Amino acid sequence: MSLHQNKTVERVYEILTEEDERSCEAIPDSACREAPGNFLLNSLNGAATKLAEQIASPSLVLPWLLGAMGAPASLSGFLVPLHKGGSLIPQLSVSGRIRKFARRKWFWVGAGTVQALALLLMAAAAFLLDGLAGGIAVLGLLLIFSLASGVGSVSFKDVLAKTIPKGKRGTLLSVRATTGGLLSLGAGFVLHRYLGEGEDIALYVWLLLTAAALWFGAALLFALIREEDGATAGGRNALQEAKAGWKLIKEQPFFARLVLARGLLLSVMLVIPFYALLAREVTGTAVSSLGIFVIASSLASVLSSYFWGRFADRSSRLVMAAGGVVGMLGCALALSFLIFPESWQTPWAFAAVFFIGGMAQAGTRLGRKTYIVDAAPEADRPLYVAVSNTLIGLVTLSSAVLGFVADLFGTPWLIGLFALIMLAGILTALSLPEAENMVKAPG
Repeated sequence: MSLHQNKTVERVYEILTEEDERSCEAIPDSACREAPGNFLLNSLNGAATKLAEQIASPSLVLPWLLGAMGAPASLSGFLVPLHKGGSLIPQLSVSGRIRKFARRKWFWVGAGTVQALALLLMAAAAFLLDGLAGGIAVLGLLLIFSLASGVGSVSFKDVLAKTIPKGKRGTLLSVRATTGGLLSLGAGFVLHRYLGEGEDIALYVWLLLTAAALWFGAALLFALIREEDGATAGGRNALQEAKAGWKLIKEQPFFARLVLARGLLLSVMLVIPFYALLAREVTGTAVSSLGIFVIASSLASVLSSYFWGRFADRSSRLVMAAGGVVGMLGCALALSFLIFPESWQTPWAFAAVFFIGGMAQAGTRLGRKTYIVDAAPEADRPLYVAVSNTLIGLVTLSSAVLGFVADLFGTPWLIGLFALIMLAGILTALSLPEAENMVKAPG
């Protein structure tokens, strides 16, 4: 009996998603029959990628790698903007090409394979190079990794909408995050136990090799997903796609507002590296405390993702807003360490900031992913995803200049600024309609 016909898989699927007779209205009956097996494969794919993202994290692990390689400290400021911006900006030119293919999962499979190869080469660079040359090599390979990630992102959301019924997609995203978070807890323990002062390059090489193996495995799992043929009409080149995207922004005001809300709530993610800087200022934490922070952020994902996912299946816009509220609480707690007694200023205590920050990231990410997948019309879903991601990519790249704000005024002032930006994002998200009402009918 195949995975897609396994009764145990079907029972687990029904328990996790609370089977609803109306849930398959948005996908064909044949795709609905394959949903339990596809749900499991997609969940395992997510567990592998989430773990890989943690053990080769651009916001936590790669800065320590660059330090161990003797690369200039200024290069670390490019890691998160390059990683996020590089994955988002190219998507507008990709979405039109993806639409020409009836089955889009192979774009994700190809992208995942490229990401695995980029990590393999990054491990080689870490082993063979050091200093400025090594740092530039890591950044260059991270850019390749990120561009491939952008291709996979457009494909993923389209495959998700074609293979998983509406009302169950937020749950799937939460299961992906929760299982990956559980595995990341173990990785965090290993980092805390064996990292020491973090100067052994061999450790980072092994982390990168493990992440590469996980991406190869994730690509195989995604290849096994059973995807129905989709519409192929309306394929456009990059220029036509850009024009269509601009038209979309002008004609769909709620979609434009969604992009604005997402851009403002990007602050929930961008503040995380500055939490690490503040932790070093306040607690004097050693590099070995990296594992503590990985454990905290992973635990946040494990404990909150399923809740956020179920919540997103009811109102994804409220999840985005709630994630922003939690993010503001994280900022407030981080700044409170400036006045806490010295006995409280320990790495384990500061881990609470990363825990709250991880919860906020999980909420805003699950909310906006579920919202766009549920709101966008099937024929134009890749365009909606690509336009949103491309614009957010531009915002992310421009955020690299925020590091200069920290240099000029100090990290605490920048964290306070992020909190104000989160407040604006919360209000914008609350002004959105529910996902099914986002698209304004022509005329």
